Amino acid sequence: MKVAKFGGTSLASAEQIKKVCDIVTADPDRRLIVVSAPGKRSKEDIKVTDLLINLANKFIADGSAEEELKAVVARYNDIAEELGVPGEVVSVIEEDLRQRLAAGTANPDKFMDSLKAAGEDNCAKVVARYLSSKGYDAKYINPKDAGMILSDEFGNARVLPESYDKLKALGELPGILIFPGFFGYSEAGDVVTFPRGGSDITGSILAAAVNADVYENFTDVDSVYAANPNLIENPKAIPVFTYREMRELSYAGFSVLHEETLEPVYRKGIPVNIKNTNNPSAPGTLIVPKREVNNGPVVGIACDKGFCSLYISKYMMNREIGFGRKVLQILEDESISYEHTPSGIDNISVILREKQFDIATEERVTKRLKEELEVDDVFVGRNKALVMVVGEGMTHTIGLAVRATGALAKSGINIEMINQGSSEVSMMFGIDEADNVKAVKALYDEFFS
Repeated sequence: MKVAKFGGTSLASAEQIKKVCDIVTADPDRRLIVVSAPGKRSKEDIKVTDLLINLANKFIADGSAEEELKAVVARYNDIAEELGVPGEVVSVIEEDLRQRLAAGTANPDKFMDSLKAAGEDNCAKVVARYLSSKGYDAKYINPKDAGMILSDEFGNARVLPESYDKLKALGELPGILIFPGFFGYSEAGDVVTFPRGGSDITGSILAAAVNADVYENFTDVDSVYAANPNLIENPKAIPVFTYREMRELSYAGFSVLHEETLEPVYRKGIPVNIKNTNNPSAPGTLIVPKREVNNGPVVGIACDKGFCSLYISKYMMNREIGFGRKVLQILEDESISYEHTPSGIDNISVILREKQFDIATEERVTKRLKEELEVDDVFVGRNKALVMVVGEGMTHTIGLAVRATGALAKSGINIEMINQGSSEVSMMFGIDEADNVKAVKALYDEFFS
């Protein structure tokens, strides 16, 4: 059995949905299909998810949003008409949206998640209806009925362990099952979504639940590349990654998969195949537990922006038992997760995502650090980027750090932090955000040109 997930670009129009359905019906093993909300039809177009966010925001602000509602319905109507799907499906979609709006905005986060989830949910209904109209045994699966139970964290949910036992039953159902990605239900029965791009996570959870032979993730590229094609001209295609390599690269900005995607399939050892909806015969890229290291020490270069560094200094810090725990406790009290903690004898830096560390939060945290931990100095450096050099072959290769730092130095890039994980699968450099593109190009030229 294969679980296949199709992204927004694969479902952006009726033409694309027909391609998706041809791919699905070409292989009888593709029986559990995860769909995203329709994406952009062109560069100037708007994703359905963004239309729904506009709808939710307008309704929260004004209590009415007829124009925004019509824009969403019109998008589905265009798709349905071109597919030749019976018109009542559009009426069902409009009624669904009005019911979501009528649920009330007392909890804006809850309201927003309900509206955002409508993109995937209604796309799944359209795809199932189209396949049925062509004579296939296809059915829409409601995530609540199936048992997709998530944590009660609007916009940032995680799957609860008990979901897997419930979702396992999907593997025994006949026909083609169309499952909407990106969202599930809390134990209280509320719609909750994964972070943006979370349909990848849905597919991985389902693949693990039914113990699929492979999880196919269809997107708009033939394979995963060694660097971002928007930054590097004709980058090297990578036929095989390990879970560890892809996890590191996804974390650092590779947009092919959401960074949380791999955990469920990793634990089951299920391979992931990245494939192209527009070129399904291409082999794509496989992500596997282990691989032979025969293509050099480095497999990919990635860079992500939006970080900041909380720098803390205190003389004789290393002799103060529990100092690090106390620092992290203060961050935990603010509901802040940290990314990295490079340290010295008398100082420690905590790398954070800038989006969760606004100025007000910074003032509270620095005040507590000064008063409770009596630190000598504390300051925040903003607008930072992390650039990663990743590869299983790095483990026993001498001189990689010299090559990487030399390449950055030749490009005039100041390194503010270096961090190599204990696994030695990656090397990370903290740099100024303005240098992120230059850094990727310099490192790519060093290891691949």
